[in-house]
Parts: sequence; C-alpha cells; structure tokens
Amino acid sequence: MRTGKDAADEGELVRRVARGDRRAFDEFYRRTAPWLEVRLRRRCADPDVVAEVLQETYLAVWRAAGGFAGARTGSGGEARGSAVGWLWTIAAHRLVDAFRRRARTDQVPQVQLTPSTVPAAEDEVMAARIGQELEQALLVLPPEVRAALRATVLDGLSTREASVLLGVPENTVKSRVRRARVALREALS
Repeated sequence: MRTGKDAADEGELVRRVARGDRRAFDEFYRRTAPWLEVRLRRRCADPDVVAEVLQETYLAVWRAAGGFAGARTGSGGEARGSAVGWLWTIAAHRLVDAFRRRARTDQVPQVQLTPSTVPAAEDEVMAARIGQELEQALLVLPPEVRAALRATVLDGLSTREASVLLGVPENTVKSRVRRARVALREALS
C-alpha cells in the first residue's frame, strides 16, 4: 500500500469513480486489490470466499463511491478518512456477511485430497470406524457447541472472528470449544 501523496491520490480516484469514471475505478482496483486480497486471506482460508468478498467489495465501491466522496469531508473541506480505510471497512463487513451466510447454510468447504498411495485394507476399515465414532460424537454435542468447534477448527477462524460470526462473546466461544474437545476426547477414548 502507498502512503502520503499516493494515499491522497486514491481518495481522488474514489471521487472520480463517484462521477462514473471507469478508468479511475480500474486504477483504484489495480492499486488496492492485491493488498486487500492478502489482508482477506489472513482472515479466511477459503479462496472462494475471498474471491466472492473481493468481487462484492469492489461492486460496493462502484455503487457507493459517492458516499465516500461526499460524506468524508470535514467542515474545512479536508478528508476525514482514507480511501483504503473506507475500502477495508466495506471488505470487512462483506467478509463477516460471508461467514454468516456460511453458518446459516452450514456449508463446510469440501477439500478433495488426492491420495499418493493406496491405503491398506486394514487402514480403510480403521479410518471408517474412527470416522463413524467421530461423527456420532459430534452429533451428541449441543448445536451451539458444535457450531463453535466448526468455526474455530474446520473454518480456521480466530476466537474473535468466531464470536462475531456466532454473535456471542469471545469467552463463550472459548468455553464451548473446550467443552467440545473434552466431550470428543471422552467419546473417542
């Protein structure tokens, strides 16, 4: 990301986007998309969600650039916020929305693993047995505990992100994950 004069230039690009300038939008995207993608990937491991959030974010920039250009000046005409700060705010909200959509639809990203060797028949039988036991143990967990475990372990969210996603305090997420791990350990031992 750039600072100083370039940051002011990005604000000017957004003001030009508000007037419908497609070239300004392309330049703003060229300057900010790589930085924004890296920042989103730090918070979400699913590349499909990151791509979706990027698309929604820049669509929102195109549609709402007038909100930044008109509402972001103080009494003396000076800028009250940076364009990249405004961009990050939009992206962060879109990312939380994506997490909420995923939680509502209970979709866990499918990862296809390609085995490099064929497992032995005994290994397949044991894996199926352990998988069934784990599945049964997960089904016994209360839904709120299972959701906390899914958000932190399967989705790879931090405690803070999981608390936003689930709408509960961070300490509640921590205690639910601990309860889930204790219950699973007991069920599988």
